Amino acid sequence: MPFQIRRLEIPDVLLIEAEVHRDERGFFMETYKRSEFAAWGLPDLFVQANHSRSRRGVLRGLHYQKEPRSQGKLVMALHGCVFDVAVDIRRGSPTYGRWVGEELSADNGRMLYVPVGFAHGFCVLSDEADVLYLVTEEYARDLDRGVLWNDPEIGIAWPIAGPILSPKDARLPCLREADNNFHFRA
Repeated sequence: MPFQIRRLEIPDVLLIEAEVHRDERGFFMETYKRSEFAAWGLPDLFVQANHSRSRRGVLRGLHYQKEPRSQGKLVMALHGCVFDVAVDIRRGSPTYGRWVGEELSADNGRMLYVPVGFAHGFCVLSDEADVLYLVTEEYARDLDRGVLWNDPEIGIAWPIAGPILSPKDARLPCLREADNNFHFRA
């Protein structure tokens, strides 16, 4: 099997570790396999791929897209290393406001599946990082929202101090004030 998949402390978020085949030429790894991902309940249809490049200290997030065009995301680092975070923002969820984070790098072959109803963000730990995320819904500017990266009620333990933020991300609201229409469904 090319993947080891496990649930994190918030069970809806999955850590996917790909089998990386290395030799003197470089490496090869599968990054998506419909049959294995479907067995874990991951969607079999990604409709858009996003690629970002950022330098050390950049923090992007915490972002989400509201219903009816909410996005699940499969996130991987193609180059460099990032600390990737998912925050449960589904009202009524037993893990509402809690976060999980994992280090994703081009070397470790790890990917994070961030389901619908979660805010997502990452910070760059290497000199530069390319991050690819496959999403389950196309971008809709009118539904694009976010939560402040350092909301004290969430308390994410980011591994960097004084991150580089976009003006938009620096002005995001705390979760308590965020425009969010996600509700937990057991």
